[in-house]
Amino acid sequence: MQLYNTLSAEERAQLIDEAGKERLTLSFYAYTNLSDPQKFRDDLFIAWNALDALGRIYVAKEGINAQMSIPAENFEAFRETLEVYDFMKGIRLNVAVEHDNHSFLKLTIKVRNKIVADGLNDETFDVTNKGIHLKAQEFNNMLEDPNTIVVDFRNHYESEVGHFEGAITPDVENFRESLPIINEQLQDFKEDKNLLMYCTGGIRCEKASAYFKHQGFKNVFQLEGGIIEYTRQIKEEKIESKFIGKNFVFDHRLGERITDDIISKCHQCGKPCDNHTNCANDACHLLFIQCDDCKAAMENTCSTECLEITHLPVEEQLRLRKGLKVGNKVFRKGKSDALTFKNSGDLSTETLAKAETKDIRQKIKIKKVLVGKVEHYYTKSKIGQFLIENKELSVGDKVLISGPTTGEQELTITELHVNRTTVETANIGDQITFEIPFRVRLSDKMYKIL
Repeated sequence: MQLYNTLSAEERAQLIDEAGKERLTLSFYAYTNLSDPQKFRDDLFIAWNALDALGRIYVAKEGINAQMSIPAENFEAFRETLEVYDFMKGIRLNVAVEHDNHSFLKLTIKVRNKIVADGLNDETFDVTNKGIHLKAQEFNNMLEDPNTIVVDFRNHYESEVGHFEGAITPDVENFRESLPIINEQLQDFKEDKNLLMYCTGGIRCEKASAYFKHQGFKNVFQLEGGIIEYTRQIKEEKIESKFIGKNFVFDHRLGERITDDIISKCHQCGKPCDNHTNCANDACHLLFIQCDDCKAAMENTCSTECLEITHLPVEEQLRLRKGLKVGNKVFRKGKSDALTFKNSGDLSTETLAKAETKDIRQKIKIKKVLVGKVEHYYTKSKIGQFLIENKELSVGDKVLISGPTTGEQELTITELHVNRTTVETANIGDQITFEIPFRVRLSDKMYKIL
């Protein structure tokens, strides 16, 4: 029986586009005691694969931690697959504020030692003795209490683009680093202060609140469901948002806008900006904030060195990184000397600019069909080469070129060339070229907008 992915991300994206159905992005977690995590993992894969559910899921003896994308029409059926397990009956599903049909393109369920890498020895304290859960309005009320200390248990690249007013934002790369730092900083406030903590979806605070109670903190509270659930509640109940900016999320979107406030800067020019990108150099993949102007000028790279490398032939790029450990560093490498305007740690709540209000459903509304894929990009002449695989293309057609680094770029075909000959229409099997005002990559796909 199939217990693994058989489609590439590109193939899955094509199927999603062709289906034209709305998908929901959601997350959830649950602590329990699993005797056989591997069997649990396999059972989930079989059930979720049948529902076209995708995502990144970690399973361990202590429970499950999941970030997923599912067809909206399968939402209740998906919930039923959870309800068959006693420890997930009535589980809260944190549904995203914004939805992207391509937030996840594979179903990956991995068995790990822990569902969150916290570096703690769970046998040394009672992990069930957690802090008091607060809903959005209760959280806001406690923020107003002068005896409250609020702590952000996320990483520096998360808090930089959005956080609660007055929060302590540790300058850390991962959750494991934050625990001893916060414990040391707050030693003098164990008895008389309210320790108020929050994270993205609540899972990090579940363990952290128990840890800090074990460390002797008397008044420990946590935001129920994290920023995701907080946002849902403030929108439904018309509550003032004490969170400002953007909530960083661990999928293709890299962020959900909570308020229009932009509180961070482009790491390359200093312009107000809160859009994360990954360096296009496969040997770097630095996660950083980049505005549209710098994205165009630097072609999605973090430095001139990386820009030059991306212009080399693919074979030369492979040779340069041979033997180097250049795996997925996207969320582990958020600092670099190349980023002049990088800030972290003690962050300001000053609003630098306001974000433009956008229709978050616009991408779903666009009807398109896959036409072909990128084969080459001639940097100096700004010419893209494509292979037509699925449908003919004509002068005047509007196309969408999409990829993980390129993003989604639209343009209208004004001139087509097949084998250096100008044509009005290209057919399946043709190798075409035309001018493109932005860089495209081998992983990009081209769609015709209908």
